[in-house]
Amino acid sequence: QQPLELTRKILRDKQNKKNSGQPIPVFPSWVYDRPALIGDFLNGTSLSTDTTVPIGTLPLASQESMIVEDLLYILIGVDGRYITAQPLMGRQNRAFSVDANLDLSIKELVTRILPVASSYSAVTRFIEEKSSFEYGQVNHALAAAMRTLIKEYMILITQLEHLQRQGLLSLQKLWFYIQPTMRTLEILASLATSVDKGECMGGSTLSLLHDKTFNYTGDSQAQELCLYLTKAASVPYFEILEKWIYRGIINDPYSEFMVEEHELQKEKIQEDYNDKYWDQRYTVVQQQIPSFLQKMADKILSTGKYLNVVRECGRDVTCPVAKEVIYTLKERAYVEQIEKAYNYASKVLLDFLMEEKGLVAHLSRSIKHYFLMDQGDFFVHFMDLTEEELKKPVDDIVTTRLEALLELALRMSTANTDPFKDDLKIDLMPHDLITQLLRVLAIETKQEKAIISADPTELTLSGLEAFSFDYIVKWPLSLIINRKALTRYQMLFRHMFYCKHVERQLCNVWISNKTAKQFSLHSAKWFAGAFTLRQRMLNFVQNIQYYMMFEVMEPTWHILEKNLKLASNIDDVLSHHTSFLDNCLKDCMLTNPELLKIFSKLMSVCVMFTNCMQRFTQSMKLDNEMDRLTLEHGTMLGPPTGEERAEETAKKQLTNKLLAEHADNLHLTSGFEAAINKFDSNFSTHLLDLLDKLSIYSTNDCEHSMLNIIYRLDFNGFYTERLEHMSAERSQKAAPLLPRL
Repeated sequence: QQPLELTRKILRDKQNKKNSGQPIPVFPSWVYDRPALIGDFLNGTSLSTDTTVPIGTLPLASQESMIVEDLLYILIGVDGRYITAQPLMGRQNRAFSVDANLDLSIKELVTRILPVASSYSAVTRFIEEKSSFEYGQVNHALAAAMRTLIKEYMILITQLEHLQRQGLLSLQKLWFYIQPTMRTLEILASLATSVDKGECMGGSTLSLLHDKTFNYTGDSQAQELCLYLTKAASVPYFEILEKWIYRGIINDPYSEFMVEEHELQKEKIQEDYNDKYWDQRYTVVQQQIPSFLQKMADKILSTGKYLNVVRECGRDVTCPVAKEVIYTLKERAYVEQIEKAYNYASKVLLDFLMEEKGLVAHLSRSIKHYFLMDQGDFFVHFMDLTEEELKKPVDDIVTTRLEALLELALRMSTANTDPFKDDLKIDLMPHDLITQLLRVLAIETKQEKAIISADPTELTLSGLEAFSFDYIVKWPLSLIINRKALTRYQMLFRHMFYCKHVERQLCNVWISNKTAKQFSLHSAKWFAGAFTLRQRMLNFVQNIQYYMMFEVMEPTWHILEKNLKLASNIDDVLSHHTSFLDNCLKDCMLTNPELLKIFSKLMSVCVMFTNCMQRFTQSMKLDNEMDRLTLEHGTMLGPPTGEERAEETAKKQLTNKLLAEHADNLHLTSGFEAAINKFDSNFSTHLLDLLDKLSIYSTNDCEHSMLNIIYRLDFNGFYTERLEHMSAERSQKAAPLLPRL
């Protein structure tokens, strides 16, 4: 008895842990303390104590009469005078001891009948044990169906007893009448033993019953019996299934169903990059899938999940094609019903997200405009307004001021028509883009802990390097635009935003250089070198931007839009959206830390060059000098005279000469030419390195879209010769490593 009590306690604790708010009921202890209630044999209650006459001394007819009476007792779980049940050892079948003095002919027939009593004993024990609350509704239903059959068996024994009292029941007749029941009880006992051994509950019990039913295909009587039991046992399981696939509700107090619910908060999907709400809120429990529903398990899971999302938005959903699911050996019946429920659930959720919640509008009108920099005039306004603020270190930036400037830029541009513009927020990241990328790439790898525990970047980030947008997404859209997707959008945005900043800086240099061109500098040669380098940098940055926006994002976005129109369920939408982001990140070099590091070095060279040029231009104070020396075109006395004009021209010539000499001196003293040459050398080295790596990756990994960058940057073959030379050097280094034939 102790092991059974222990088993029940373990099951009860497990189920109460899952259903914390609703503990399962328990039978009172006296149900288990009174063995006479069980209906099985009781040890030490044999009737043999009344025996006064040894059976061997009786005539054969009397022996048969006494044994028939004993057998009728034994067949209902009560010890007889000459036949007694032996104590059970573990889960073995019940054995009996027959009086040794019994006539051999009678004894032979008795040993043939006793397996019925053994089967009855096993089935009775099974029914009593599995009727406890802890074993679940499927086992309860199976035990109830078996109890119905045992009741029929009891009626048969009662009828036999009636015959025996009339003196019409011989041992042979008993053997004849018990024949059909013998097979039935044998099957029941076999099922009971299998369920016990496998410690089956819920779906696993149904799998066992279904497999047994199929195994009896040649034996129609046995198959019909198993079919009856499986149908009865499947009723509570199918009730849970129907609620799940028709309404998206799980009511499973004993943890028997194939779908398990986990307590997860849907709000975290907006905060945690690693949050797996959609994948882990509901999961399939493999051992609880009945074998006849194995093929449909994923669809059953998805159907309920889809309906559950709509329900959590406060809308009650009931499938209009709902029908009762009944167990049958023809699997097609389930498949059709589940398919219909699945199609309905898919359509309900898809329509809800697409039409009622405006998923495509959010993606195309907000996410694409802001994160993929699709709204040109908004970004010009925004960058003009925030330029000074974003130059400061992150710690010195006032976020509320940036938010106010963002609001102003949104209102002043065409973004003002966007109904979701208020969901756009500013996010100042604690890491630079490369660190963020490495942290994302390291997720669920061995390096994850090392990278996460590493200190933030030692260099103080400027506002520009840390700046990113964030977007507020409400449930259920957060299933698609979750934190993982937003982080990817942010990485794309930061990459392009910094490119845009570098381009603006280079354009500012170009503007200041236009002013410098009017002076006749003696060392125009070094200034020309700086102009050429600036133009090469501008060409590089603009081409990279063009490639990312028009050769990566736009075509991939069109594919996404097309796929979203064809999507039949929310999993397709998730898959297409993730695929779009993955392709964008990969083709924009954001999944390859090696390429991104080279690209960052190039950007750094460009920024340092622009700073150097700006400092040089300011040191000459061209604009201020020109403003100070410009003579008014007229005075209160009238327009300037010819003499005044000649004087102004002479002054300008003298100023230009002085400024040119000043610029030349500056160039000589500050080593400006050497600095420009160094910038040129660094830029060319890194650019060639980037092009070389791109050609290697595009060849080895079949990432052919990256070749477009090479074609754009090397449109006239300027770098081809150097790249071929680098490739030849690599081949020569690799050659000695090859084994000789």
